[in-house]
Amino acid sequence: MNKLFALVLAVSGSAASAQTPTTNPMPDGSRDMYAGLGVVSAPRYEGADGSRTRALPVLQVQWSNGVFVSGMSAGMHLSQQPTVEFGPLLNLHPRRTESGTGGKIGEVTAGTSFTPGPVMQRLSSNRLSGMEEIKLRPEVGGFFNVYLAPEWRLTSSVLGGAGNDRNGVRAELGIQRLAFEIAQHHTVSVSAGFTFVNSAYNRAYFGVSPSESASSGHRTYRPDGGLKDMHIGARWNWALSPSWILTSSVQASRLVNDARRSPLVERPNNVTVSTAFAYRF
Repeated sequence: MNKLFALVLAVSGSAASAQTPTTNPMPDGSRDMYAGLGVVSAPRYEGADGSRTRALPVLQVQWSNGVFVSGMSAGMHLSQQPTVEFGPLLNLHPRRTESGTGGKIGEVTAGTSFTPGPVMQRLSSNRLSGMEEIKLRPEVGGFFNVYLAPEWRLTSSVLGGAGNDRNGVRAELGIQRLAFEIAQHHTVSVSAGFTFVNSAYNRAYFGVSPSESASSGHRTYRPDGGLKDMHIGARWNWALSPSWILTSSVQASRLVNDARRSPLVERPNNVTVSTAFAYRF
């Protein structure tokens, strides 16, 4: 089991974290690849009370030149130092529909009942009713990680391009304890971190414009930027064979500050749980 797979399953609700795999030295011209399928239960959107359960594709590939694909993210390791990782990073920020989901095929959603009636009566059933749909957006930025010890890594990334106006920026700071063995064939890794956003990001995902206020019944809300959330997570990997692995994760997050005070937020605390089988090619 190498370090590459420790971050293969990166899911955190509607705004998935753009996590970078660890550097994986390999012969020139080679690649390391994992692919699989599982299931994830996550909030319908950041701050939702209801959850959605859907199929979870798992994909992580790293090439000897440093290029990698990890879930919805892609990037390239440029550092030649073993204790430092940095490079460009691309990510797809998911779409948010009026129902709170991205409208994915095969998705099973809980807590999205809708009762027709006057605008103010709709608030109790779906707080996104009357809100503008947010399109799927590519984010561009970079990452910078530093190893405090072989098993401990400080992580950071900055990505811009989220929201319909493409001017939402978010930065993540965190610490990770890379996979350690708890029993034969069983490893666990843990992480914790913070997410900071600019005002454009908060207004796109937690704000209510005057036109949206008229159509949804919510008060107009114009949040500022700053610390958006705090999160912790754990991942368990079970090596079933040299090629097959069962990987499971849980992540808990809490919205804070202006994001927490949004009229769209039903619940500040959210939990995402996922599990998947993956095969190493």
